[in-house]
Amino acid sequence: MELRDLPSVDELARVSSDPLAVAAARSVIDRAREQIRAGRDPGDLGAAFASELASARRPAFRRVLNATGVIVHTNLGRAPLAAAALDRIAETARGYSNLEYDLAAGERGSRQDHVAGIFGRLTDAESAIVVNNNAGAMLLALAALAEGREVLVSRGELIEIGDGFRIPDVLARSGATLVEVGTTNRTRAADYEQSARPETALVLRVHQSNFRVVGFTELPPLEEVVAAARAHDIPLLDDLGSGALLDVFDEPTVRASLAAGADLVCFSGDKLLGGPQAGIVAGRADLVEKLRRHPLHRALRIDKLSLAALEGTLQLYLDPARAMREIPVLRMMHADAASVRARAARLAAATGGEVEETVSRVGGGALPLAELPSFACAIEESLAGPLRAHDPPVVGIVRDGRLLLDCRTLADDELDEVAAAVSEARCH
Repeated sequence: MELRDLPSVDELARVSSDPLAVAAARSVIDRAREQIRAGRDPGDLGAAFASELASARRPAFRRVLNATGVIVHTNLGRAPLAAAALDRIAETARGYSNLEYDLAAGERGSRQDHVAGIFGRLTDAESAIVVNNNAGAMLLALAALAEGREVLVSRGELIEIGDGFRIPDVLARSGATLVEVGTTNRTRAADYEQSARPETALVLRVHQSNFRVVGFTELPPLEEVVAAARAHDIPLLDDLGSGALLDVFDEPTVRASLAAGADLVCFSGDKLLGGPQAGIVAGRADLVEKLRRHPLHRALRIDKLSLAALEGTLQLYLDPARAMREIPVLRMMHADAASVRARAARLAAATGGEVEETVSRVGGGALPLAELPSFACAIEESLAGPLRAHDPPVVGIVRDGRLLLDCRTLADDELDEVAAAVSEARCH
């Protein structure tokens, strides 16, 4: 084909009444010109136009089948929601709600009131406040409680998590002054006491949620840090990061942290809790009220749909056995190896693959040393790209020349979809 043989934009677009047809046709013809000038055949322009139009209509934000074995996968949206949380979103989104309306009093209310009570029942916290994520929760707490004053933090807890989020940077943005105590590998309660001054507004304890320091190390128990803070009448904020409400391996729970004396605890909603993206601060009512009244609260507050999903998730925790069954993150973490192997065998039988023993991880910056025995369906590495291009995309792990589809993060009702995707990928 030569340039003069190319149809006009209108000629190519007239086969469709779609409002996006002209833009799609223009893209196809522009691309064809480049290919012809480069000495390549542009191929079937009608097929290219249909594909371009379909691509323009396909949502960019899509559901993905997670076959990586990483349960709280940050790049894949972290925690999938329980059915109860999805129901609460649908119910809230389809009409109006009492988001900031007190139905009993007939006057303006606070969106924070909807979950403060349930957090109290689940953690024994006096009060709680919810914002858009845990970084926002920490920023709000530091700004409200320590702006213009000092915050004590162990050098071993000046962490960086994903996407360059660093504790010292958040402290600086809040207007607080960082005071480092102890050393990278050894910090004692006495280090906090020796650093406390009248200018000290807060002790910040940061859980090592995404790494561990091993060897010649020492970190004081939370109770000892609390005692050091109370000796100088300084509040203590315990940043748990992932934020477990039930016992999950050796991860500290919110209830245990408050019971040990932390004045405030902050944590994420979409990691070990298994809910939507959110940042929760729970603890002393007087301190929570300071956060609620701070100007940053409005900028960081949670939206109504995330709040509905969070409430739906928390209601499951009122019955721990039900939470373990119905919250996907908890169910996947505690699935026995035999059931995971059975899923892998079923998928292997449907795809002609092989069952391979592997290891899954919790992910999301939580439990970095925890390895969950798992099983995958191993297929040819060349299918990795085509499966990512499938609808819905399937994302696995390439290892030792094969593509592993880890079945710890694939539900029973997803296996047929994955098998169909593998079949189509091989055909193309």
